[in-house]
Amino acid sequence: MTTRFAQRVLNIDISGIRKMFEAAGSNAINLGLGQPDFDTPSHIRQAAIDAINEGFTGYTYGSGIPDLRQALSSKFKRENNFSVTPDEVIVTSGASEALELAIASLVNPGDDVLIANPGFVSYNALVEIMGGKVAPVPLGDDLSLRPEDIVERITPRTKAFIVNSPANPTGAVQSRSDMKAFAEIADDHAITLISDEVYEHFIYEGEHVSPAQYSDNVITVNATSKTYSMTGWRLGYVAAKQEYTEQMIKVHQYVQACANSIAQKAAVAALNGPIEPVIRMRDEFRQRRDLLVRGLNSLGMRCDFPKGAFYAFPEVDNYLEAVTKLISNGVVVVPGTAFGSAGEGHIRLSYATSQADIKRALEIMENVL
Repeated sequence: MTTRFAQRVLNIDISGIRKMFEAAGSNAINLGLGQPDFDTPSHIRQAAIDAINEGFTGYTYGSGIPDLRQALSSKFKRENNFSVTPDEVIVTSGASEALELAIASLVNPGDDVLIANPGFVSYNALVEIMGGKVAPVPLGDDLSLRPEDIVERITPRTKAFIVNSPANPTGAVQSRSDMKAFAEIADDHAITLISDEVYEHFIYEGEHVSPAQYSDNVITVNATSKTYSMTGWRLGYVAAKQEYTEQMIKVHQYVQACANSIAQKAAVAALNGPIEPVIRMRDEFRQRRDLLVRGLNSLGMRCDFPKGAFYAFPEVDNYLEAVTKLISNGVVVVPGTAFGSAGEGHIRLSYATSQADIKRALEIMENVL
């Protein structure tokens, strides 16, 4: 008897992050979800209000409104040191859709995609939904991807590999030499590098380097979600040379039609507006990182200072028991195995919450672990 459901959905499970988020009580300290706790900056909110009052509530061009794509083209040149035309940018419903477009346009059933283990939860699921096979790549001692480990795992079936810097869940930041090497690997082996750069502005040590400055075989994924505290606005974007975008737009037009019109106007204000609100967020995240990581180490957890993003990924004895105890005592964390088998023995904690909540969480950890 055939099942009524497609194998592509039976093969995957609900995200471990969303499970923890949705199971949390309203009074819990949520260190599970990667969501900045800051208000969206006022000039961005005002742009959205103005757009509503002006009646900008219809469909837009599928790839996004022209002034937003122009702002993104300028942003890539100014901040990321590579050039794409406005026609080589697609505005999406968050980075989640941008990742889906990239993977859907590349991966055939049976193709391999190299993915960091541990790595962000969506990568594995999206590859499997498209019928591809995940080829996990272990991280180095500093929790970053090593170019030599990518090369070792390339086979005739390899279609793409994903690099996420700064990384979720580890907070690792890849070096300039690594990013250049990844771009060269893509060129040498005629495969595509998908570069997830959603945390690019939250770096505390090192620098952000976009591999697209070194190769045309790169699809760059990003969003306004983290940078401007706009997670619920669902506004992302993907950029690549035309041979890629003309394929991705086909998928986009059938699954999404266009991104939210109001959020697009808000994003124009974000990209063209002052950077100071982002710098203030970054500086606050740095203080929270220092508070949390010092606290974790004082409790006997082994945790290096992450160089970017807003996650700590400590090693914890009896980590599954620790997760259960913490959640039952009102502190939501995510088991490291939600991000891949190599996350065993770790938990992920987000410090995108107030210092007061971090201090309370550390007190609870001290009492229950």
